[in-house]
Amino acid sequence: MLEGKKIVLGVCGSIAAYKTAFLVRLLVKAGADVQVIMTPGATNFITPLTLSTLSKKPVFVEYFEPQTGEWNNHVDLGLWADLLIIAPATANTMAKMANGLVDNLLTAVYLSAKCPVYFAPAMDLDMWKHESTLHNVAQLKAFGNIFIPPGYGELASGLVGEGRMAEPEDMVDFITAELKKGLPLLNQKALVSAGPTYEAIDPVRFIGNHSSGKMGFAIADTLAKLGADVTLIAGPSAQQTHSKLIKRINVTSAAEMLDACTTHFNDATICVMSAAVADYTPVTVSNIKIKKQADSFSIELKKTTDILKTLGALKRPGQILVGFALETNNEESNAIEKLHKKNLDFIVLNSLNDAGAGFKTNTNKITIIDRNLQKTVFDLKTKDEVAADICHKITELINS
Repeated sequence: MLEGKKIVLGVCGSIAAYKTAFLVRLLVKAGADVQVIMTPGATNFITPLTLSTLSKKPVFVEYFEPQTGEWNNHVDLGLWADLLIIAPATANTMAKMANGLVDNLLTAVYLSAKCPVYFAPAMDLDMWKHESTLHNVAQLKAFGNIFIPPGYGELASGLVGEGRMAEPEDMVDFITAELKKGLPLLNQKALVSAGPTYEAIDPVRFIGNHSSGKMGFAIADTLAKLGADVTLIAGPSAQQTHSKLIKRINVTSAAEMLDACTTHFNDATICVMSAAVADYTPVTVSNIKIKKQADSFSIELKKTTDILKTLGALKRPGQILVGFALETNNEESNAIEKLHKKNLDFIVLNSLNDAGAGFKTNTNKITIIDRNLQKTVFDLKTKDEVAADICHKITELINS
């Protein structure tokens, strides 16, 4: 959920500031782009150099950089962020946030931010229990800021009670859970196939096709962004997923893809079969390289098992099965025949006759036809945008 997120981390003057080193590491490891802003008081507890090294970005403390005089634009920083996390949030900073007081860069960024704001208080027990602090926390929550509760334990004063800043691992889990709330495909399991299959002739040669896997990988990433737990069955492809939450299983042949798909099909509620699976495979495979000798050479082929038809026969009520039809002629009639034969909920039709569609391109032009023969025609778009259109249709079916 944090993959690709732009996060401003505000660090205030508390002994708990040392924990932000661990927090930055966890956020970066999760794939976030982290910009640290420190209050002047925070630099007494942890150095900007430490957090700059971990975040791989300069740390901002003042409006103007003392060496260069360059302005750190609080408005730009507030608009840049997808999330603002203030941790540790001291009693002093929370009071400023609750009352709109701006005397440092961090509070100025807070007032400029348009994104969700998380705050994790850290202070001693008596300060935490004081009515003014509790009032300010309630006010911040009323503004829509998201409260990360402090923990219970030994405090810097030696007292035991509430006031410890939440542990970095717990904060990341908390924020991840908050981001998942409201995602349309949360708790759905998705199975996606992508890329070509290679059917071996001998140890160095194969029968294959031009599929790059771009469309299937884009669909897998989009489903993951919408909250689904995604398993991707990938034929030989140089593509990489953006989401670290996707479980990728690499296969080579149609038989291997069939085995992987049938193994994981029963657990899935959403199945999108976008792989370009070979229709035929050699009857025999040589275990040594075949030498070039005769003027002609023939290979006897046999049909591969139709994966989509196999899954269609196994499909249970509540499962959504999506197929693809890449056609060169009689496009719509061929797609409708495939839709019915293979028990699909909808089919994604694209044609090699359309410029910018098909294998290896970064764009695609599709038509979605559902089992009621309702047809939706889309303009030429990037494959990421096409994936969003396909997943929107899936979301509609899940919620219908």
